[in-house]
Amino acid sequence: MAFPVVDSEYLKDVDKARRDLRALISSRNCAPIMLRLAYTSLSLPLSVSVCFPRKWHDAGTYDAKIKTGGPNGSIRNEEEYTHGSNNGLKKAIDFCEEVKSKHPRITYADLYQLAGVIAVEVTGGPTIDFVPGRKDSKISPKEGLLPDAKQGAPHLRDIFYRMGLSDQDVVALSGGHTLGRAHPERSGFDGPWTKEPLKFDNSYFVELLKGESEGLLKLPTDMTLLDDPQFRHFVELYAKDEDAFFRDYAESHKKLSELGFAPRSSGSKAIVKDNTILTQSAFGVAVAAAVVILGYFYEVRHRIK
Repeated sequence: MAFPVVDSEYLKDVDKARRDLRALISSRNCAPIMLRLAYTSLSLPLSVSVCFPRKWHDAGTYDAKIKTGGPNGSIRNEEEYTHGSNNGLKKAIDFCEEVKSKHPRITYADLYQLAGVIAVEVTGGPTIDFVPGRKDSKISPKEGLLPDAKQGAPHLRDIFYRMGLSDQDVVALSGGHTLGRAHPERSGFDGPWTKEPLKFDNSYFVELLKGESEGLLKLPTDMTLLDDPQFRHFVELYAKDEDAFFRDYAESHKKLSELGFAPRSSGSKAIVKDNTILTQSAFGVAVAAAVVILGYFYEVRHRIK
C-alpha cells in the first residue's frame, strides 16, 4: 500500500488521535496491552511476545538484511492476530479501531505505534519522539519470528541483531516489562514483573538485581540479562539511574518503531513540500514589501526634487 501524504491535515489528525488515545488508555488502564500491540505490530517472533512488551508484535518481525516486516499494521489481519504469540491482542486492536473510526486518514501502522508511545507516556515514562508516515500492509509475516522466552543470550542476540538492534537496545527494551503482566492463557507464564505494573519506571531492573521476589515473574530471558556480562552492565546502570534508562529506552523505542521506515525519504516528503511552500510564500511577501518600501522612498525623493 502507498505511503500516506503527511500534510498539515494529516498532522492535525495525528494530534487529535494522540488526545483520544491518551483518554482511552487512561480510562481503561490498557497501557500494557497497547504497548504490546505496538511491539507486536513490528512483527517479532513468538517468544518475544512473552519476554517483551506487546509493541514487539508488529515491529519485531523486521529483518534488516532483506528489509521485510516491521511496523506496517499487518497485525490487524486475522491471519496474524490469531498467531499463538499474539493471544489477547484483538482487544487492543479493537480499542485502536475506536480511534481509527474518528480519524480514518491515519494509517494503522502509525496508529499502533502512536498507541505504544502514549502508553509509555501516560504511565509516567519518557516522552518518545514520534514521526508519522508509515504505510499499511495486508501481508502478514509467518509465525515464529519473535524471541523465545525460554532461551538465552545467543538467541536474543540473533533476534535483535537481525533487526539491526544492539545489546543496549535489548536491555533497554526489556525494561518495558515494568508495565503489565504475563497471562497463563496467552503465554504459559503468570504474574507481573514489578510491584506496580501500571507504572513505567526502572523497577524492572531493581527487582531483577534483587533476585527472587515473591509474586514477581522472572523468565529465563530476564535472568539472561544478569548472566551475560554485556547485558548486565546496562541492567546495573538502569537500576541505579532511572534518567539513563528513560533516555536510552526512548531512543530504542523510537528505533524499534521505525524499523524499515525512513521518515525523511518517505513520510516526510509532504511536510518538506509544505515547508517549501511556506518558505516561498514568505519570500514572496518579503519581496512585495521591499518593492512597496522602495516605491515609497522613490515617491518621497521625487517630491523633494
